Amino acid sequence: MAYVTTTDGVEIFFKDWGPKDAQPVMFHHGWPLSSDDWDAQMLFFLANGHRVVAHDRRGHGRSSQVDTGHDMDHYAADAAAVVEHLDLRNTVHIGHSTGGGEVARYVAKFGEPQGRVAKAVLVSAVPPLMVQTEANPGGIPIAVFDGFRKALADNRAGFFLDVASGPFYGFNRPHETPSEGVIRNWWRQGMMGSALAHCEGIKAFSETDQTADLKAITVPTLVMQGDDDQIVPYAEAALRQIELLANGTLKIYEGFSHGMLTTQADVINPDLLAFIRG
Repeated sequence: MAYVTTTDGVEIFFKDWGPKDAQPVMFHHGWPLSSDDWDAQMLFFLANGHRVVAHDRRGHGRSSQVDTGHDMDHYAADAAAVVEHLDLRNTVHIGHSTGGGEVARYVAKFGEPQGRVAKAVLVSAVPPLMVQTEANPGGIPIAVFDGFRKALADNRAGFFLDVASGPFYGFNRPHETPSEGVIRNWWRQGMMGSALAHCEGIKAFSETDQTADLKAITVPTLVMQGDDDQIVPYAEAALRQIELLANGTLKIYEGFSHGMLTTQADVINPDLLAFIRG
């Protein structure tokens, strides 16, 4: 298996498939998952002639289960370590949920300054800020995230099963038919990672103000989200992202859930390809 070691000694697992002279598309996964969450996209873009790269965030999947660095700065630096190790250029970075925050921080701090980024995509992404504050009154109360931390500490396996079988994919909606395979795969990915990384990751994805990151991004950026996202409210995410981005395009999908990359891959993948090639 392929790994890169970061400057602080963390081993980051990554996948690198396809022709090395093709335009790279790099995928950044959500909490508490792994690069495996991008299977449907990696196979699709590989079949369409792209080089595809994805990594497991520190503490997630097959990367080191360290006790430090579970914050957006380290997430972005770890992504940069993979990019620089593979010398990726003219790359499209696609991030889902927490991975969208990682993309925003990476592109603003590393990708654009180094001239390595062609385009970016934020899918059901957490920026600019999820938690409710005086300056962000429409955010989610901190008590909700404290509840996540307590549920994770009390019974992580049960909590993850509840999330996957309920709001993440919208399987709690009466018109949806739950997929046992999708639920089990989400649970499998989550349980591969570290409970500490997942607990501290809640703070990273909910309390990191990424307003400045979004304002700093100048490359063409596609913002995608479902209007039935029960995890990240689209009015406080996608609609605010598009206001802050200098070169953004917005696509809102009626009735789609937070996990639409999996459940509606047949719709999302062609839209991603059209943006990348447009």
